[in-house]
Formats: sequence, structure tokens, C-alpha cells
Amino acid sequence: MAQLLVRDVPDDVATELKKRAAKNGRSAEAEHRAILEQTLKPKNEDFWEEATRLREALRGRKFTPSEDLIRESRDER
Repeated sequence: MAQLLVRDVPDDVATELKKRAAKNGRSAEAEHRAILEQTLKPKNEDFWEEATRLREALRGRKFTPSEDLIRESRDER
């Protein structure tokens, strides 16, 4: 694996990184790595995986048209 060295990071940015890392239960280095991965990882892969998962989870379910739900809600008032 490659190693990165980031120089001249402003103190306030480093402080916020450390706070975020503590909040997430990680070291500053692990948090930095997570931020890089989250930012640079192609978003389409996650989207299509999630879409497939949701489609499978909802397969075979019967859905009520939204206009019926709205009318029912209005009638209850």
C-alpha cells in the first residue's frame, strides 16, 4: 500500500480531524483514510448495489397508490 504525507495542514483543520476521529472511534490517521476513501470512491458502485438490494427487498410487495393514501389522510381530518 502507498503512504501519503500531508504537510502544512492548518492547525484548525488538524484539530477538527482529531475531533471527528474521536467521535467516530478512530485514530486521526484512520479518519483521514476514511475521508479519502469516502471522497474518492466511485459513487455509482454504491448506488447500484443499494438499488439492487432495495429492489430485491421490495419484490412482491403490493403498494397503495399515493393518491389513495392522501385522500385517506384528508378524510381522517
